[in-house]
Amino acid sequence: MDWDKLRIFHAVADAGSLTHAGETLHLSQSAVSRQIRSLEDSLNTTLFHRHARGLILTEQGELLFDATSSMNKRVDAATARIRDSEEEVFGGLRVTTTTGFGSLWLAPRLPKLYEKYPDLNIDLMLEERVLDLPMREADVAIRMKEPSQADLIRKRLMSVRMRLYASPDYLALHPEPKSLADIRDHRLICQRTTDPQVGAGLRLVEELLTHDVQSVLTVNNYFGALQAVLSNLGIGVLPDYIIEDFPNVVRVLPDVESNEVPVFLAYPEELRHSKRIGAFRDFVQEEIIAHRRKIRAREG
Repeated sequence: MDWDKLRIFHAVADAGSLTHAGETLHLSQSAVSRQIRSLEDSLNTTLFHRHARGLILTEQGELLFDATSSMNKRVDAATARIRDSEEEVFGGLRVTTTTGFGSLWLAPRLPKLYEKYPDLNIDLMLEERVLDLPMREADVAIRMKEPSQADLIRKRLMSVRMRLYASPDYLALHPEPKSLADIRDHRLICQRTTDPQVGAGLRLVEELLTHDVQSVLTVNNYFGALQAVLSNLGIGVLPDYIIEDFPNVVRVLPDVESNEVPVFLAYPEELRHSKRIGAFRDFVQEEIIAHRRKIRAREG
């Protein structure tokens, strides 16, 4: 099969338009159209439904698009490995992690990484959905549970616990709870029990809600929950890693916390020798060590 035609097909399927694909490929619309017709003739099938609003893949087109998408990801992986020099760290690095960890812990530390490697281009993807690393949806992941996908290199970085926090201004206006039963007299800020979240955090929230809490504010990520706590709205269920960067928040009910949540860094086996991956891995590990020292100093 003609690889050039497949490349053009993929661009058209991705753009949904001959014109837009032609602009991306630096080809005329007629040239793109000829290549698509030729590919359809060679396969003896129709790959697109033509509509006034654009092009829609047929069932056969969907099958071919899945194949070309997989091919592109593999080519990207090979290209990345080839471009990784022995001495320099440069180029794109797609990092995925949760919204809370990425926005509250990782992003504030990235200036140090860019200072060391100014030619590194990071695409930070913050979402609760677990991206498929072997299929190259991302290059490296930081996750709150051990990845189960095959062909991954994984390293445990740290442990996190969910705890209760409030702002000093909130506690100045509301008596600090002395027991779990007192939670009913406060607004609880937490994720919905139906939201994707780590099991330990979910179990803590479920336990807190058994105490007849009268007012609840639910937020679908820890960044939003922290902002609500800082805005004096109530007592929030938050990960303990926020303490280093937000030292003014007050821990409430110090004996109440979730079980440990392990934090793992993972990347595909095929990127084992990637200089970009190695630089990012070493940076995160160094920051974890510094983080632990600061927490120990604060608690000591």
